[in-house]
Amino acid sequence: MKTLIASAALAAATLTTPAFATSTDYVLDASHSQIVFSYEHLGYSTTYGMFSGFEGQIAFDQENPAASSVNVSFPVRAMLTGWEARFDHFMSGDFFAAAEDEMVTFTSTSIEVTGDETALITGDLTLNGVTKAVVLDAKLNQVGDHPMEGKPWAGFDATTTLLRSDFEVGAFAPFVSDEVEIMISIEAMQAE
Repeated sequence: MKTLIASAALAAATLTTPAFATSTDYVLDASHSQIVFSYEHLGYSTTYGMFSGFEGQIAFDQENPAASSVNVSFPVRAMLTGWEARFDHFMSGDFFAAAEDEMVTFTSTSIEVTGDETALITGDLTLNGVTKAVVLDAKLNQVGDHPMEGKPWAGFDATTTLLRSDFEVGAFAPFVSDEVEIMISIEAMQAE
């Protein structure tokens, strides 16, 4: 769930970046990119988790932003839950049964520019061994020279909603909501 979110945000950002003379490659700033997910627990609370520290690439086509692309991947076990017992349960057979090297990936397949700073990014999300198309509703926050790094930087936010059951991690639904809300916020720097 988390990986999709992060990938979607990156793809969205590439769509709204100002045109350059040639295609420009960006890499995610792992220290300032997060995917936050939330779900309802038994009607009593909203529970949150996060992925952070992941890597990804964005290729921006200056002549045709809709031809841009984004790729992101990270280990399922990079999930942060704030409570070790919850993390252990998510990694158990009830949910992911995740191996140490199991990855979440997102690869964009199309980008529909919807405004000066917005886009819908469609891509293939692979989670728990299942690949499904997801759409990220993305917004460009800012593009410009980073005040401390002295090179081009870009920031994006994106949202989407996933169904856990689509990825075969739907245990305890509907008591624990099948729908998972995803919020992605990323920063990306121009590649060297």
